[in-house]
Amino acid sequence: MAQIQYYFSMLSPFAYLAGPRFAEVVAKHGAEVVYKPFDITALFPRTGGAPLAQRHQSRIDYRNLDLPRQAKKAGLPLNLKPMFWPTNAAPSSYAIIAAAKAGGGDVGGLIQTLLRNCWAEEKDIAEDVVIRAALEENGFDPSLADSGLLVGAETYAANLEEAVGAGVFGSPFWITGEGEKFWGQDRIEDLDLHLSGKL
Repeated sequence: MAQIQYYFSMLSPFAYLAGPRFAEVVAKHGAEVVYKPFDITALFPRTGGAPLAQRHQSRIDYRNLDLPRQAKKAGLPLNLKPMFWPTNAAPSSYAIIAAAKAGGGDVGGLIQTLLRNCWAEEKDIAEDVVIRAALEENGFDPSLADSGLLVGAETYAANLEEAVGAGVFGSPFWITGEGEKFWGQDRIEDLDLHLSGKL
């Protein structure tokens, strides 16, 4: 069985764009995925990156051109400047960690629902009511939004350290069981080819 460590940020529009295609790759290969949400704002200064507001204007302008193109290509609605972004990514990340530990629902679906909430539906994914609704929609007990706080916080911090140690520098980022690394929503095809033994 293929194994994938999936490092991602709940603030990442590229994780949102990757979601459906990554789910297809997971299903195709019967892959076992370990979902690792992390704090990308803490990752950037440790790995040579910069928050959007601190990037050169040329990079910001290109992002503003390319994100809508990529969203159209993926067939996903996208608000380039969401009302509630950036927001506090910790609460939704804690809920995802708790849901993955509890089992019984669709973790990938939960992640995509919350990312869609942010990038297409003008919802604040730091709000308890939004997180609870996403949990319930994907087959989880909505009370995980509260009960998973302590473990979620510890794991969220640990995920960041693991990410830095593993050479992760952005989101989405996949590392296979063989140690192959793939960064960015535009590398899902390469991940698929690798898992198929063609790359």
